[in-house]
Amino acid sequence: MERKEKLRFIQISLTILGILIIFFTYFEKDKSAELSIIPAETQKKIKNQLANQSVEGDVFYNIEYSGLDISGNRYILKSLEAYNNKNKKEIINMKSVEAVFYFKDDTVLKVQSNNGTYNNKTLDMTFDGNVKGFYEGSDLFAEKAEYSNSKSYLKISENVKINDLRGAVVADKLLFDIKKQTLKIASFNDGKVNTKVNLK
Repeated sequence: MERKEKLRFIQISLTILGILIIFFTYFEKDKSAELSIIPAETQKKIKNQLANQSVEGDVFYNIEYSGLDISGNRYILKSLEAYNNKNKKEIINMKSVEAVFYFKDDTVLKVQSNNGTYNNKTLDMTFDGNVKGFYEGSDLFAEKAEYSNSKSYLKISENVKINDLRGAVVADKLLFDIKKQTLKIASFNDGKVNTKVNLK
């Protein structure tokens, strides 16, 4: 009788011990897997980003738009990060912007800026902050640029500087008429435009 009780006690003890080993093995494994997949700091960052995203709109990374403007010139617009406005879905706000315009006369204009916007209905673009342009050996620097597809112009403003093999120009605003292929230079300081021309 005692022997049977001892055997039952041992069997019950071993069964409980086995269940505990299985439970703690899988419970701890799941817990450690959860911790290793998404650390707490990363979870906070994701929550903050989702909170910001709900305010700003949908966030996109490494986006690229391409198409033809109203004059038939081809363009490619790229951005490292962008988001749209919930109220105006056609407006895309961008960071680290780069645009390339391929004109029908086989010339190429490259524009870069810290920030920008793109209207995917009108195809209008703005460039803001540390604007750089490169066209036919000329380097352009400014704070703002605006490309209007509907009016077929490119306006560059605020601290405009152009460096070229033929010289340098400092102005308040440049207006390129894309259809007419003309350039207007404007200055608000006594109507003077600073230029330095190389005669050689």
